[in-house]
Amino acid sequence: MELSAMHNLKLGPKFLLKWAVVAIIVLVNLYADICMYLNGDIAYPLLDLVIVGVGVYVFVSKKMYAQRYAFPSVAGMTAFIIFPLIYTVWISFTNYSGAHVMNVDSAMAFHLQKTYKSEGGDYSYKLYELQDGTYDLVLQQGSTVYKNENPLNLADKKVAEKAKTGAATDINLVASGDTSGKLVAMKKLMSYRNTLKTFVLHVPNSEVKLSMSGLRSFSAQSEKFKLLKKGEKAENGYLVDSDNVLWDNETHQLFMPNMDTGFYQYANEKGELSGEEFAPGFKVNIGLKNYIKFLSNESIRMPFLQIFVWTVCFSAITVLGTLAIGMVLACLVQWQFLRFRGIYRVFLILPYAVPSFISILVFKGLFNQNFGELNVFLNAIMGPIYAAFGAEWSSIEWFTDPWAARGMILMVNAWLGYPYMMILCMGLLKSIPDDLYEATAIEGASPWVNLRHITLPLLIKPLAPLLIASFAFNFNNFVLIQLLTGGGPDMINATQAPAGYTDLLVSFTYRIAFEGGKGNDYGLAAAVAAMIFIMVGLLSLVQLRLTKTSQVQG
Repeated sequence: MELSAMHNLKLGPKFLLKWAVVAIIVLVNLYADICMYLNGDIAYPLLDLVIVGVGVYVFVSKKMYAQRYAFPSVAGMTAFIIFPLIYTVWISFTNYSGAHVMNVDSAMAFHLQKTYKSEGGDYSYKLYELQDGTYDLVLQQGSTVYKNENPLNLADKKVAEKAKTGAATDINLVASGDTSGKLVAMKKLMSYRNTLKTFVLHVPNSEVKLSMSGLRSFSAQSEKFKLLKKGEKAENGYLVDSDNVLWDNETHQLFMPNMDTGFYQYANEKGELSGEEFAPGFKVNIGLKNYIKFLSNESIRMPFLQIFVWTVCFSAITVLGTLAIGMVLACLVQWQFLRFRGIYRVFLILPYAVPSFISILVFKGLFNQNFGELNVFLNAIMGPIYAAFGAEWSSIEWFTDPWAARGMILMVNAWLGYPYMMILCMGLLKSIPDDLYEATAIEGASPWVNLRHITLPLLIKPLAPLLIASFAFNFNNFVLIQLLTGGGPDMINATQAPAGYTDLLVSFTYRIAFEGGKGNDYGLAAAVAAMIFIMVGLLSLVQLRLTKTSQVQG
């Protein structure tokens, strides 16, 4: 009885449901991994297999019961922090860019699809519609006439769907030009042109294949390249010693991948590559070339250092400025003799309630150099003043002058950031005992003395972690830069990588990756990102050391 009860409990609905869910999760992820692998991805399928495999083991094994609570956080950290970091570093050692997206096998497959017009001449063609709705395709070259062996049903949905995918349709020809159909007019013929392009016509008693080469002609097409196997000797005597080597049937030359540049090139009988590089490119490992290019190329290194200094200054000034404004306003709205304090609090917090991107776009209009309200106001005020001294006032070029653009960004960011600091200070001010202020009032201390010796010391320590977090946020404040200035005005000396005077490191990396003049340079952007990680890491270590030292001294 006991054994039977235990057996029924083990194989009960709860047990079956548990394993059914596990099986579904595993099968769905395996299917997704196979699809990604077939598309040429390797890193993401491996990551998914590791996380799912470990997750199944942790949640199924009774020995790992305690680890179930920690697994979601560890898996999230692995998927969204560790893996992107490792993947970025790996990309930095490759030539991955907009011109080098494929792998070498995909690039080879692209070249193998190429054809060239071979001997056999051109055939003019006409399309005839038969009474049953099918068609005859009649080709003629001099006195030679061919037509399709079986009537063509061009209106068939399967034929149309196949044509959309670009799949080839093989059609056998016969030596006959007799047809009872009606000649199809040019307008209707054009509607079938995409379908006709996919036809591969086989000439009878010959290996010649015809494909559409013009509006009114089919031509004999041959495969331009053929794959040479490893160990095979090419026609020019070259012994193939690697994979992905092709032979050009038209020019009778070797066509080989250059594993240094990531392009196919022609080669001589010794396998020496030279001449034009043929797209599409493919990804190859290039070692430290991206880092060497970054460190040795002055047109990349100098803008990077300028942007790094500006990023640190921008973050520090923003934190200190918003803290000062927020603290002053918090003290004012907490003042017990101030009437309508609640209304003031609501209005001062409003910038924090409005979505930041809306505020940024509004400010972009206000700072418009020609029609912005701010310049209109300044022109009306400063114009007469300058005229009184015999000078001429010129409108501030907020988006083209480097220092004006930086000042504009600091002002907008102060507007967006002060409500956060004000809210923090308002909460912390309430935690300061009133007895301290009463004691200093008896001694006749001024408000400035209270601020220096009571308010600031008691606010800075609890605010320190939040100030560090605010510094980190502004260090990567991509949205503000992208929406307001786009990083501009651009630096003239930055010829190898796009860089602007208002770019932060994060927007500089983004522009290298997606806005480069020679295409998307993901490899160089990854190298810059790795350098940023190292520099920010060193900066963080110094900051932690200084914080620890100040705590010990305190």
